[in-house]
Amino acid sequence: MNIPSELKYTKDHEWVKIEGDTATVGITDFAQSELGDIVYVEVETLDETLGKDEVFGTVEAVKTVSDLFLPLSGEIIAFNEGLEDNPEDVNSDPYGKGWMIKIKISDSSEIDSLLSEADYKELVGA
Repeated sequence: MNIPSELKYTKDHEWVKIEGDTATVGITDFAQSELGDIVYVEVETLDETLGKDEVFGTVEAVKTVSDLFLPLSGEIIAFNEGLEDNPEDVNSDPYGKGWMIKIKISDSSEIDSLLSEADYKELVGA
């Protein structure tokens, strides 16, 4: 299982890459393997400002649909449109081509509530 040390994580299995006041978000390798083959990613919250833990979209796999939860409060400023034609990128490259959204962070103090690599490994038993 791939859990990059430079990223932050949530208990809902999202990863977060912080770059200044922008965060890139996707689902973890663990999450995509639990979901199975991903067939659709839906994000209808582009250009909206949402609070931490609000639903920003859904990911649909062959057997299930799961909500995606915002790891930090902020405005959703980008959606990975490549996922519209290639949702399987979430399975094959969850930390690269499979990223989902970018957020303009509105409360940087929330970053402290995210999990470290070690905390996330403990959560998933890795």
